[in-house]
Amino acid sequence: METDDLTADTLRELRTARPYPAVSLTMPTHRREPDNAQDAVRLRNLLSEAERRIDADPEASRQDRIDLHRQLERAVAAVDLRHSLDGLVLYATTGEHQVWTLPREVPERVVLSDTFLTSNLVAAKAQARPYWVLAVAADRATLWSGAGDSLNRHEGNGFPAAPEELQWDVQREERVGDQPSTFSDEETRRFLRTVDGALAALLATDRRPLFLVGLAQAVALLQEVGGAAKAPAGTVLKGGLADGPERVLLQEIAPARAAFTAGEADRVGSALDTARSRRTFAAGLDEVWEAVRGGRAEMVAVEEHFQRTVRLTDGHLAPLNGDPTAGWEDGVREDIVDELVEAALDHGAEVVFLPDDGLAEHDRIVAVLRY
Repeated sequence: METDDLTADTLRELRTARPYPAVSLTMPTHRREPDNAQDAVRLRNLLSEAERRIDADPEASRQDRIDLHRQLERAVAAVDLRHSLDGLVLYATTGEHQVWTLPREVPERVVLSDTFLTSNLVAAKAQARPYWVLAVAADRATLWSGAGDSLNRHEGNGFPAAPEELQWDVQREERVGDQPSTFSDEETRRFLRTVDGALAALLATDRRPLFLVGLAQAVALLQEVGGAAKAPAGTVLKGGLADGPERVLLQEIAPARAAFTAGEADRVGSALDTARSRRTFAAGLDEVWEAVRGGRAEMVAVEEHFQRTVRLTDGHLAPLNGDPTAGWEDGVREDIVDELVEAALDHGAEVVFLPDDGLAEHDRIVAVLRY
């Protein structure tokens, strides 16, 4: 599975308590040769480490150890390293296993707990800047899930949508040329109200920037009959795209996405300037971590590829100066930025990724505080 599969429901299910030990394996991977030649060896070594720790754990019963070995082997067998991204996450517990490939580097770790480790998935999802594309017409609406230059048709949550019936009374309809004026028909309005309701319900659980695609009349009527699409991130007034294809949709929305990204950079910069003047500004990993854990962060801005290994002691972070024997149990966090991003999102903060070196003077990470 990939980050586009990480819905709110999926994340909630992943965080559900499992029978101990639930095993999480994470490791960096490589997209291209020759670097990816090492990935298979690293994965087998990581599997051996996980199996060793399972066998040495006194809380794991003999039957659980047997089942965990089986599930881990199945997970490893399901990995296709020929099509790797930047990170790999494997989950296994008695009776189940999952494999996730991420467009974000993750540390090499084995964690045994009563839940799966989800911080890497959440951070990768946030960094991918997911968005929705709604392609709407008088008689059809499709929803597309995007992340970067990847776009996939979304099926579910009421999409794709079509009216149960759309019949035209030729004597009653106004005509434009030889075509009925569909956008004034009550059946069309009813259909678009249904689309608006489905969109509103989805955005309530998975809010992302929304790009609208459709003829001007269809877009205008959708915004007239409901509120979910009244303030889109961008609009493309072009019809005939309800069924894509993905390549054409990506090409058509590219200018709108570029304009939105530029506007977002300006918005974030203004928010940071205002926070500095109001002294509601935190900078540096330890300050931002403390603000996030306390629920005081309204926005967190972090550089794209910022990662740091630290030791967590009494709620504060200190750079790790090198202790090859230290691990998770000793307070060492190899992926503290991912943990911070996950905690920020859990507390309702906005997380924004900025280009590398954009926050160099602030130790790569800053926050706008609520108070």
